[in-house]
Amino acid sequence: MSDDYPRPHVLMMSEITVDGKLTLKRGVSSKILMKYMAPETEVLLHSTRAEYDAIMVGSNTIRIDNSFLTVRLVEGKGPIRVIPNSHADIPLESNVLGDDARTVIAVARDAPADRVAAIRNRGAEVVVAGEHRVDLPLLMGVLKEDYGVDRLMVEGGPTLNWHMLHHSLVDEIRLIHLPFIVGGEDTPSLVGGMQIGSEEEMIRLSLKRHYMCGSNLVTEYDVVYGDGGHVVP
Repeated sequence: MSDDYPRPHVLMMSEITVDGKLTLKRGVSSKILMKYMAPETEVLLHSTRAEYDAIMVGSNTIRIDNSFLTVRLVEGKGPIRVIPNSHADIPLESNVLGDDARTVIAVARDAPADRVAAIRNRGAEVVVAGEHRVDLPLLMGVLKEDYGVDRLMVEGGPTLNWHMLHHSLVDEIRLIHLPFIVGGEDTPSLVGGMQIGSEEEMIRLSLKRHYMCGSNLVTEYDVVYGDGGHVVP
């Protein structure tokens, strides 16, 4: 974890196919693949949510999946739901708005004021973190200092996952492996936006645990950072 600013401990958790895909094709909900998770693995997902102070997904995931991001299959307190949404253009009918669970929408300072007001009117809290786009390191500090978030779970899509890793904000990764191959050149995978120039830029992981959860293999990794938050070659 970087010492430059206080931030939560971050776990990235996702289901992926054998070829690393998150969905059947671009624009299709990940819930289609998630229904093939073993019941025990669904419980693992919800019990993990219950262990964390907050859960974060990207706004595109909300548009496609329209998830509630609540704890349903186990006893436990639901985490704060955090959605980075630079332009405050999250659909106002989204399930994360307008219910009893606490939701924080992070926007940029130049987000349209009417959209920000509409989100607040739907019951969500709005925080400003960045000028033109949400500054994820700044947002992590806000969550830690203002919301008391010590442990954050990320169930992001490829864009959010990439930016979190790019800013050295992820400490652990937990993957639920689904025994399928999907293919597709533009089918979303675990991490998108990654244009590395050499092997020195690869994001290094250290496998710490692997086990069967029902019929699904689960792997757990530490993300290995070096001095200054750069990945250790």
